[in-house]
Amino acid sequence: MERVDSLIHARWVIPVEPEGAVLERHGVAVRDGRIVAIAPSAELQARYSAAEERHLGEHALIPGLINAHTHSAMTLLRGMADDLPLMTWLTEHIWPAEQRWVGEAFVRDGSTLAMAEMLLGGVTCFNDMYFFPEATAAAAREAGMRAVLGMIVIDFPSAYASGPEAYLEKGLAFHEACRGEALIRPVLAPHAPYTVAEPWLERIREHAEALDVPVHIHLHETAGEVEQSVQQTGKRPLQRLDELGLVSPRLLAVHATQLEAAEIERLAAAGAHVLHCPEANLKLASGFCPVGALSAAGVNVALGTDGVASNNDLDMIGEMRTAALLAKAVGGDAAAVPAAQALRMATLNAARALGIDGAVGSIEPGKAADLTAVSLGEIDLQPIYNPLSQLVYAATRRHVTDVWVAGAPLVRDRQLTTIDAAAASRRAAQWGERIGAADRGEG
Repeated sequence: MERVDSLIHARWVIPVEPEGAVLERHGVAVRDGRIVAIAPSAELQARYSAAEERHLGEHALIPGLINAHTHSAMTLLRGMADDLPLMTWLTEHIWPAEQRWVGEAFVRDGSTLAMAEMLLGGVTCFNDMYFFPEATAAAAREAGMRAVLGMIVIDFPSAYASGPEAYLEKGLAFHEACRGEALIRPVLAPHAPYTVAEPWLERIREHAEALDVPVHIHLHETAGEVEQSVQQTGKRPLQRLDELGLVSPRLLAVHATQLEAAEIERLAAAGAHVLHCPEANLKLASGFCPVGALSAAGVNVALGTDGVASNNDLDMIGEMRTAALLAKAVGGDAAAVPAAQALRMATLNAARALGIDGAVGSIEPGKAADLTAVSLGEIDLQPIYNPLSQLVYAATRRHVTDVWVAGAPLVRDRQLTTIDAAAASRRAAQWGERIGAADRGEG
């Protein structure tokens, strides 16, 4: 018999590719962190001997979820300034707090807290945009989690860098330091067209082409952002980026709630990607991303949570449900974003946007064994007519029991194996006391 490291059997394997497939009483063989085979459980047991064998009797085994856009360290700002418009929230609360508190320790502790939450919710990879990506990378390495980390660029000085030139220098050094790592991938992450001047956006395009990495940027997040751009330049932000050569297959356009028909066509023609964050957009009243129209035009749409300061969680199963329901209401079409598409947006579409779909995003031989097991045997999920629909419309992150990244178990029986949850919670509480007192003017 052929030797493998592990066999993972489940009532249902939902591979994502082909879309909508549900394989009953199947399993996955894993060796050296990669998927060797997917087949009926009896066939796997006849062919392979394994060092470890898991039987997940009433579970769905899915690809690890990918959070396509977040600011992980901002977990430490969860709930600090709720129920405020975007610019009030940013300028009067978030940015002042960041100026005072953000440093390596803040980012490391906040990122660790975020990764604990994401892993327990079935997320195996996240695409981050924040200061001190080196600290997030260190936390990700300790946790064993896959991370795509932004080389942040913004016009404003911070504790991390004095200005755009310094941000770029630090980012490029970070990229070089991560060269060859299997789980960490740096990408360029200019904050937004209204916070990064055009000469620097042009420099970013040049570096993106030279390094062959995506450009991760907030774009058309609110009507106010678009109006301000038109008033100041006579052009909408997407047009400005297009003239700078940034509208291409490298573009990861976050939010995209304010799109005209011609702009959707342009994104499709360019092969650009949209990173949709439905719950954050709802909470900040930013608008609605036209997911149905984008998908119909052929634009790849992936799902993210945004940061918890504007969501207020990192729950990708919840985000799938919200995305599917919102698309139906916005498009006036009950068939818009069916369950299979919602799952794809949170897995393979996200991997494609991040340029890692050759390694993750679906359960296929040769890909990394980034896997999530969701228990569908709970009483609140009965009866089950369609496991895929049940996963998206009825399951919650509390139903996640096991998570693997590159074959390594990072959550086992609902317990983290690489992160000390109690210690992460204690550090978060300490940060919360200090930051909350300062925001209230008490310190």
